Amino acid sequence: MIDEMDPMDRTMAALSHKEPDRVPVFMLLTMHGAKLLDMPLIKYLNSSEHMVKAQLKMRDMFGHDCLYALSYAAAEVKAFGGEVMFFEDGPPNAGRPIIQVPEDIEGLEPPDIESSVRLQETLKTIRGLKEGSNGKVPVIGVVMSPFSLPVMQMGFPAYLDLLYHDPEHFRQLMDINQRFCVEWANCQFEAGATAVAYFDPVSSTTMITREMYLDTGLPIAKGTISKLKGPTATHFASGRCLNILDDVMGTGTAAVGVSSLEDLSLLKSKSAGKVSLIGNLNGIEMARWDHQRAEMKVREAISKAAKGGGFVLSDNHGEIPYQVYWDVIRWTMDAARKHGKYPLNTTDR
Repeated sequence: MIDEMDPMDRTMAALSHKEPDRVPVFMLLTMHGAKLLDMPLIKYLNSSEHMVKAQLKMRDMFGHDCLYALSYAAAEVKAFGGEVMFFEDGPPNAGRPIIQVPEDIEGLEPPDIESSVRLQETLKTIRGLKEGSNGKVPVIGVVMSPFSLPVMQMGFPAYLDLLYHDPEHFRQLMDINQRFCVEWANCQFEAGATAVAYFDPVSSTTMITREMYLDTGLPIAKGTISKLKGPTATHFASGRCLNILDDVMGTGTAAVGVSSLEDLSLLKSKSAGKVSLIGNLNGIEMARWDHQRAEMKVREAISKAAKGGGFVLSDNHGEIPYQVYWDVIRWTMDAARKHGKYPLNTTDR
């Protein structure tokens, strides 16, 4: 089946709440390029040259609708001077927290992006992906929200304690992180990113109450997104957002990454014509899918959320696990082309 539109036009139409030729599909493949190039993750993820080569080749293989510039989330902690732990078959993670006690925040400064080797590699990746796709495929950058980054900077228990019991140090850390987030996102836009994913899992109602979000994560998101020089997609990395979706739409974000734990039909009814949805395939389950299961889950998602545009099919976490086989990716794309062609065949639901 031959696509009628290029990925950029298709995605822009969908995000404008119009129906393109078919539902766009974002395959957020951060680690699979290492498999493709037959090299360890640590070597692959630290090389813009390897990432550009693999991202472009995987898009040629599957025909999905974006190029993903994310290496690993902990790269931001590395820029702050922190440690990163690499694994053979999964995403890198932050090592020893750079904030051991709240008083460490008083001497913390935003990283210098120009002198960060890791961040500069990401900017090279973005430039290479834009050039290699001739601007016809959306290039997606990534930032960790100022509100969620502290999980890697100081560890979850210590951050929750700060959030609830130390408002002064919390405010100081948010100021530092917001200054970095804004500069880092805008550097990615300047390098050629079409949009930036604003990852904010701590704001999810899986993590905190709506009341706490209204007091903390929401005003921080509004203040940050308003300073960015391009569109954002707010992503909760598998966390729930239905009960705060109206609030999230008020941040100025263009799209929201939604969880497989929530009903797409309800999310669509709230968001239709207001904000686009990205999701919500369960990446963990994808590792066990056969052809029939892949087609069923894709058809189900499309039937619930694709009518009228405003929907991008993707995984629900923002990263397809390393353990998901090539065949599953191919089956997913085949099903999207079969069931996601507009106008949708409502008799096939």
